[in-house]
Amino acid sequence: MSKYLVIVESPTKAKTIHAILGSDYEITSSMGHVVDLPPKRISVDVENNFLPHYKVLPGKEKIIKQLKKSAKGKEIIYIATDPDREGEAIGWHIQEKLSKEAEKFCRITFHEITEEALKEAFLHPSTLDLNKVNSQIARRVLDRVVGYNLSPLLWKKIVRGLSAGRVQSVALKFIVDREKGINAFIPKTTYTIEAVFKINSETFTAKLEKYKGKKAIFETKEEALKCIEEIKNEQFSVREIIKKQSKRNPPPPFTTSLLQQDAFNKLRFSSQRTMIVAQKLYEGIQVKDAMVGLITYMRTDSFAISDRAKEEAKEFIIKEFGNDYAAKKEYKHKAKKLAQLAHEAIRPTSILRKAQDVASYLSEEEIRLYDLIWRRFSASQMSEAVSESTKAIIASGLCEFIAEGKRIVFDGFLRVFGTEEEIKLPPLAPKQAVMLEKCETSEHTTKPPARFNDASLVKILEEKGIGRPSTYAPIIYTLLKRNYIKRERNSLMPTDLGIKVSELLGKYFSEIINEDFTALMEEELDEVEEGKIEWQKILRDFYPSFKEKIDKANSVITKEVELSGKNCPKCNSPLVIKWSRRGRFLSCSKFPECRYAESITTEVSCPLCKEGKLIERRNKRGQNFYGCSKFPACRYTSRRLPDTSEDTKEAGQKENAADSDSDSSSDTIE
Repeated sequence: MSKYLVIVESPTKAKTIHAILGSDYEITSSMGHVVDLPPKRISVDVENNFLPHYKVLPGKEKIIKQLKKSAKGKEIIYIATDPDREGEAIGWHIQEKLSKEAEKFCRITFHEITEEALKEAFLHPSTLDLNKVNSQIARRVLDRVVGYNLSPLLWKKIVRGLSAGRVQSVALKFIVDREKGINAFIPKTTYTIEAVFKINSETFTAKLEKYKGKKAIFETKEEALKCIEEIKNEQFSVREIIKKQSKRNPPPPFTTSLLQQDAFNKLRFSSQRTMIVAQKLYEGIQVKDAMVGLITYMRTDSFAISDRAKEEAKEFIIKEFGNDYAAKKEYKHKAKKLAQLAHEAIRPTSILRKAQDVASYLSEEEIRLYDLIWRRFSASQMSEAVSESTKAIIASGLCEFIAEGKRIVFDGFLRVFGTEEEIKLPPLAPKQAVMLEKCETSEHTTKPPARFNDASLVKILEEKGIGRPSTYAPIIYTLLKRNYIKRERNSLMPTDLGIKVSELLGKYFSEIINEDFTALMEEELDEVEEGKIEWQKILRDFYPSFKEKIDKANSVITKEVELSGKNCPKCNSPLVIKWSRRGRFLSCSKFPECRYAESITTEVSCPLCKEGKLIERRNKRGQNFYGCSKFPACRYTSRRLPDTSEDTKEAGQKENAADSDSDSSSDTIE
C-alpha cells in the first residue's frame, strides 16, 4: 500500500507525476474545483462580514468520496495543485474536506513537471498559503456581489438573463469605445513623392524629405505633381552618407500575456486556444514510453528563469551555434508592478528538446506552440543582434531625398528567432553624382484605430493592470459567450447588445466600471495575498457606495419602448424592437395577446437563392453567423456578411466550433 497521497487537479497531470514518482506515492486528481459558490443565488452573506457559502459542485460528491477513501491510512497528504491563487484555493477546499481522514497535510509547488522539479518540491514541503486563499476568496466574493447586483438591472432595462461582470465589463468598454472611435473617425489624405535613382548600372529608391526647405508632405495630388515637374530636371548628388551600428537585445521569455499575444499574431490562436494547448504541454505529453511535461507553468507574469535552465541554455547555445551566440550579460526586463516574481517565465523544461525531436508525439497545434515557446526562450538567452543602418542624403538645390539601407552585421539571437530583411544600397560616396530616373506620388489616407483582437486586448488589459494571467482568456471567452462581442476577421467587435449593455453600465456605474477602479481592486487583491490587508476590508470599503448606486439605478431605470415603424401582419398593431440574449428582434406591441415576432433582417440579399435577406443569428456554441431569411427552404450560412466584390461563401457551409473553454470563476448570475 502507498504511504503517501498526492492530489492534483488534472488526471493528465496525475499521470505524468505518477510516471516520475515511485510506488510509495498514490497520485489522484480532484478534476478541478470540488466546491464553489453555487449558481442561481448570491451565496454571500453580506450582513455577516461577507461570509461565502460554499457548496460541493454537482457531480463532485463521488470524487470527494474517492479522495477520502484514498486518504485513509496515508502518512502524508500532499496538496500539489497549481502554484497560483486558484490552485491554492482548490487545495484549501480539498484539505477541508479530507481533514477527518488524515492528520498531516503538506503543500508542494513546482513550476514544471520534471523529475528534478518534483524532487526539489518534496524536499521542501510547506503549508497552504492562507493569504493566497483569502485573495482568491475575495475575488470570488467581490465578483459575485457585483455580478448578482448588476445583472438584474440589465434584466429590467434590456432583457432577462443578461449578465454583467466586474472585470469583463471594463474589457467590453474598451471594445465599445474603440468601435465608437472608429465610427467617428474622419480620414485625411496626403501625398508623398518617391524617386528611383541610378548610379552606374544599379538603381535604388529614395523618399522626398524636403522641398524648398519644407517637409515634403502635400495636401493634394496636384501639388505633388507640380513638385515632380519642378524637380525632374534637377541635378542630384550625394550630399552625405551617415552610417550607424546598433545592438538589439533579444526579447524576454514569455509571460502569459506575451505568449497569448505572440500566439495570436503568429499562429492566429485565440487566447483561449493558446491556454488549452499550453495546458497540455505543461501537464504532460506521451513521449516514447513516458509522460513528459514539455513547458513550465503557463500562468505567470514573471520573467525569471532558474539558474539550472540558464546554464543548460548556455551550454546548448555554445555547442549548437558557437561561443559568440551565448549571452554575455544578464538582460534586465521590467516586470510589472506586483508581478509574482517567485514564478518562472514560460519556457521549455529542457532546451535540448527541440520541436522536431518531439514532433511525432504532438498535434499540429502543440508543435507550433511548443516551437514558438522554444524559440522565444532560446533567443532570450542569446547575444544581441548587431545591424548597420545607412542613410544617404541625395540633394539638389531645390530638394532633398533620403535613401535608407540596412544590413545585419551579426545575427545573434536572430539565428533562432527569425532573420530580418536587409535593405541594400549600391556603393555611394559624398559628392557623387546620381541620375534621377523617375518620380511618382504615393497616396496616404489615415486609417481609424484598429479594432481590438485577442493580442491587443490582452496587451491593454495587462498595461492597465486589469485581470491577471489566469483571467485574460476567460474574459474574452465570456464576452463572446454572452454575445456582447463577436469575431469578425480575427477582430473583436461589439454587438448591438454589447453596446447597449456597456452604455447602460457606463451611465449608472461609471465610477466602478472603469479601468482605474478595476486596476485598484487588483492591487488590493495583491495586497491580500501579501498579507497587508484582510480580505473582508475590500468588501467593507466597496459595498456601501456600490449598494447606494444600485438602489439609485433601480429607482430610475425603466425599459424603453422602441418602435420599428412597421405593423404586425397579424393584428396590425405596431411592431416594437425587443432584445434577447441573441440580439434584437421585432415583436408585436400587443404581446402576450398577440405573439407574433420576426427577426430583423439586413439589407443584404442571400447570395444563394437571391430572394431572401440575410439575418444575423447565433448558434448553440455562442457564435454569430448570417443565415437566409428563407430558411429552411434556403440553407445558406456564412460567418460574415458576403463582400459583393468577392463572394466566396459556400452555400450551406457549417460553422466552425467555437473555442471549447470555460470560465471556472464566473462572476454573474448563471
